Amino acid sequence: MKSVNYQKICIMAVLSLIFFGTIGVSTAHFTMLFPGEDMDVTALDYIAKEGETMTIRIVWGHPCEHVLFDCPVVPEVYVRDPDGVVTNLDPSEIEVEGVKAYKVSFTVEKRGDYILHAKLNVPDHKLLDHTKTIIHCGEEEWNGWDAELGEIVETVPYVRPYGIEEGFVFSARALYEGEPLQDATVEVEKYYSKSDGDKIVKAAESMFFDDPPMMFTRVVKTNKNGDFSYTLDEPGIWFVGAYKEGGDTEERGVIIVPVLESFPTGESKVEEKTLPSTTLEYSTIGITIITLIIAIMVIVTKKIR
Repeated sequence: MKSVNYQKICIMAVLSLIFFGTIGVSTAHFTMLFPGEDMDVTALDYIAKEGETMTIRIVWGHPCEHVLFDCPVVPEVYVRDPDGVVTNLDPSEIEVEGVKAYKVSFTVEKRGDYILHAKLNVPDHKLLDHTKTIIHCGEEEWNGWDAELGEIVETVPYVRPYGIEEGFVFSARALYEGEPLQDATVEVEKYYSKSDGDKIVKAAESMFFDDPPMMFTRVVKTNKNGDFSYTLDEPGIWFVGAYKEGGDTEERGVIIVPVLESFPTGESKVEEKTLPSTTLEYSTIGITIITLIIAIMVIVTKKIR
């Protein structure tokens, strides 16, 4: 009997780990849209020059932990130009770090903001992902970044999602069929390289062993108007996704927000602060030297007399 009970306990434990592990994994998946030819992506990669051809990689996985999986289906992709013209793009299959992914390309023919949108249906996770990112081009051509695409679930920014620094508060509204998505869960997650992601996971597992993912995926709720905000406190690529929960399949509207390092840099600020004290120090030394010279001259003069 003891042997049978032990086997049952082991089986239940394994099933529990599989069950909870599946839940944890599913909530951390994002459709990642990365410009360029590699995974070393920065905020500057989302800024284009007029006439440049942009290549966007479409990858499926965990941004924070940098865990990638085969893209389950071919995504539906289109781009909206600054004038509102929408062009469907044809994804081609590629391999990224050993997994199946896709890429699309388009030419930045005019100044302004291009919104790239990818729709990914993931039956195994009962998720329909609507992910978008903004490619900006041109000095002070800040038009198009807040356009509504008309997707079933969509996150529309109040804050221009480029040219922002670490520590900025990002705010947006979540929509479902064009109406405010009230009391919705919004997940916020930052992308890391593989080496940095491994370090973060290890630290979170050692410090918060009962719930490490709470440090990977942050959560905020929308209000009755579908509005929400969150402070993006580090430079890098952030994923912000609002869920329409309920039903057989959840739908999520994600916006990718690239964040720059603080501007101006910390070194410049330190130099500005130390300059007055340094000047004062030199002035004090100069006055002391002049005083000594005058004293010596007075003594010499008295001796001569």
